[in-house]
This record gives sequence, structure tokens and C-alpha cells, in this order.
Amino acid sequence: METSASPVVGIDVSKSKLDVVLRMNGKVKSKALRNSSEVFESLLVWLRMQKVDPQMVHFCMEATGVYSEPIALWLHDNGLKVSLVNPGCIKGFGQAENIRNKNDEVDAGLIARFCEAKPPAIWIPAPREQRLLRGWSDQVQALKDIRQEQKNRLEACTFSQQNELAESIQKHVSWIDRELAELEKRIDDHIDRHPDLKRDADLMTSIPGVGRVTAAKMLGQLGDMRRFRSAKALAAFIGVSPKQRTSGTSVRGRTTMSRIGSTSLRCALYMPGWVATRHNPLLKTFADRLLASGMAKKAVTGAVMRKLVHLIYAVIRSGRAFDPNYLQSGLAKQDGI
Repeated sequence: METSASPVVGIDVSKSKLDVVLRMNGKVKSKALRNSSEVFESLLVWLRMQKVDPQMVHFCMEATGVYSEPIALWLHDNGLKVSLVNPGCIKGFGQAENIRNKNDEVDAGLIARFCEAKPPAIWIPAPREQRLLRGWSDQVQALKDIRQEQKNRLEACTFSQQNELAESIQKHVSWIDRELAELEKRIDDHIDRHPDLKRDADLMTSIPGVGRVTAAKMLGQLGDMRRFRSAKALAAFIGVSPKQRTSGTSVRGRTTMSRIGSTSLRCALYMPGWVATRHNPLLKTFADRLLASGMAKKAVTGAVMRKLVHLIYAVIRSGRAFDPNYLQSGLAKQDGI
């Protein structure tokens, strides 16, 4: 079978279909398939018809969550090389190429050219227990958002004396409360059944400010945080690292949080960061120093969130629970805490 030295396949994923572009030896072939596990095998059949060995192909697609995960898992389970790329990287690559048109086939070709020019890391899927934990945690957050919306409506109805409507809304809120309690129990039981998750959750919750819900959210989204080379790398992935804006002598912008990363994780860390400024001995000292320097309260919370990520990484990487006496050590001064 004739094969390309480095064939790549870009896949643009949508809910209903997969647009596939194959690039090899300067030639381009395209195909559209239904986004269904029942027809994934036909992708490999089509590649063989193009005289391409699927084992030699580097498959690449954007990380689009629920729609890209089934095909990515199927390719990985069949021993094939697949990469999931941050959509922002693909968008930036397309801007550099001055792409003017946008449709599914154009996007698939762009992904293939990106993979060819800048081969991304091979994707390794999260273990099933982590994916399930992520699903439970996302459902908890979705119900909390609905609960807050309903509580706001309940307040408005009570104020306007729409008593019958208020009673109906209260029943819905009570149902959500029961469902949340059940989900949180399932999450706790799930973590307890998996020793690796339980170990890391216990280490994280030893930090004042980090509760079981936050630990479950981070473990579900991030899995084993030891895979990050440093605490700074983890903070950058979440998007809580500082972002400078300076140029020459004229541009002296304010340093802000980068926000290039997981929005859901930053939201999950906001309240723990706020609580830690009051109840975590290390981070309270850090926050007080920033407040004394004139930093705004919200900015201080953001800085504490970053430090909290560093502490989470430290306890998990070391395997040791949080030490409230760490402030007295020379290492605390060295770390700037």
C-alpha cells in the first residue's frame, strides 16, 4: 500500500456531520460523514481507498467538547494518532493565512494545514472515572444556575404579591435542592470509590477555602494535575496567570488576569479565592499586603486565586496536606507568600 510520509487529516466537527480533509504529498482530498459512531469505520475505509494507511495518519480536530469527544475516543481506542487543539490556536493560524471564507470544508482544510505546519501533541483521553466526575460536576453547576434564576424570580413574585406563582416557583426550588443534595452525594461516593481521586480530593480540601465541590470540579476538568510541569503551567492553563501590557516607553497598561483558559474553572475558584482571603492564614497575609499597597479588592481576589492554584498544585505534587505553619518557614518568604 502506498503511503504518504506524513499524511494528516483535519476534521471539522459539528453536531450532525464530520467534514474531513486529507492532505498528503501536496494533494488534498475531502469527504463528509455523519457524526455518528455507526459510520466512524467508513472514515478508515475511505482512507484506504485513497491508498493511505490509517496508522500513518495524524488526525486533528478542534476541542469542541461533547461533539468532538466521541470520534476522538473512537480513533484513540483504535490505536490511531489524534490531537484535540484549542480552537483559539486554529483561529489564529487562519488569521495568519488571511483566510476570507468560512465553511465546514474550509475549516477542515485549515485544521489539516495547522496539523501539518505545527504538529500538536497526541491527545490522551481522560480516564472514564474522571469524565464521569466532570459530567456530575457540570450538572451540579447547571442546576445551581437554574436555582439562582428561580430564586430571583421568587423574590420578584413575592414582592409583587403573586402568591400562587411564588408557591409554584418555591416547589421548583425545593426540587432542585433535593436534586443537588442527591448529586453531591453521588459525587462524594464516586470519589470515595476511586483511590486516586479520593487521595487528591483529600489533599485539596486540606487547604482552607477549598471545599468538596471545588475539588470535584477541578479533578473532573483537570484529572491528574501532576501532568503539568509546574504550578505556573497549571495557572496558565486555567487562565489565572498575570497578563502584562507594555511596549516601549509609551504603553504602560495595567497588569490583569490573562483569562486565556478554562472559564468554568476560574468561576469555580472565585468563591474559594474570596473565602481564602479571610480564612487561609497564608493567603490572608498575602491579600492584606496587596490591599495595603492599594490594589483593588477584586484584583486581590484574582491574585489569591492564582496563589490558591499554586497551593493546590503543591499539595498534590508533594502528597502532603496543607501546612498552616508554612508561613514561618524560609520557603514561604522565598515564594513571596
